[in-house]
Amino acid sequence: MAQIKNEAAYRAALKRIDELLPLVNDSTPTDDKNYLELDMLSDMVEEYEDVHYPIGKPSLIDIIRLRLYEMGINQTKLAEILGLSTARVSEIMNGKSEPSLKIGRDISKKLNIDPAIVLGV
Repeated sequence: MAQIKNEAAYRAALKRIDELLPLVNDSTPTDDKNYLELDMLSDMVEEYEDVHYPIGKPSLIDIIRLRLYEMGINQTKLAEILGLSTARVSEIMNGKSEPSLKIGRDISKKLNIDPAIVLGV
């Protein structure tokens, strides 16, 4: 399969994808030329982005912040939920200390975060 070799080709592929998106939908036959071109370009862009624009794994703190946002609560409320002092939650959220196993378990259960994420595995 062809590859995108530079930024100019990448930008051109993105522009062409934008042109093709209105022409292709869920009912478009898989042998349609626009569908095939969009599929091929999307794969090429994905490969280029994996190398040149990798997305790193979020930290536990980033995930907790996202969950707090989703739940509409702040660190003070999180301290109440976890039964911790606001100072302890602040230390965890600022990366000054790691949560204990018990606190990690509570974070997982009470914020509905996968235990593997909390444990960093």
